[in-house]
Amino acid sequence: MKRIIPLFTLILLAACSGSSSRYRNPFLPEYGFSMDINTNLPTLSGLNSPINPIIIPDNGSGITIIAMKISDNDYRAWDAHCPNQTPSACSLMDIDGVNAVCSCENYQYSIFSGDGPQGDYAMKPYRISVIGNNLLRISN
Repeated sequence: MKRIIPLFTLILLAACSGSSSRYRNPFLPEYGFSMDINTNLPTLSGLNSPINPIIIPDNGSGITIIAMKISDNDYRAWDAHCPNQTPSACSLMDIDGVNAVCSCENYQYSIFSGDGPQGDYAMKPYRISVIGNNLLRISN
C-alpha cells in the first residue's frame, strides 16, 4: 500500500504537467506587461456584455489581445496571434462568433478555452483582474 501512493502521485503529476505546455507557445515571446482597460470607452464597451468578444489592439506593449466577458466576474483574455505560427502579416486572428480564426491556415480556437482542434498549441492566456465597476487589468 505504501508503494502505491507515491506511484499514484507520480502518475498524477506527470499527467497534469503535459497540458500546461500547450499554452507555452514557443512562437510568441514572453513579454512582461500589464494594461488597464476602461470598459466605458466605446471601443472596449463590448466587455460589458457576456459572450461578446473583442480585439484589443496593441497599445505599445507589442501585444494584441482577444478578450471576452463570461459572467459578472469571469473574463478570458488571449494573445491574438495564431498559436501555431510565427508572428507575421497573416498571424493576427479575427473573431468569428465565439471563435478566434487564424487567417494563415484557417484554424479556429475557442475563446472560452483557447483550444483548437488543430496544431500543437492552444491560444496563449493572460490574466484579467476586475479592479472596479468599469476597470479591468490584463497582465501576464
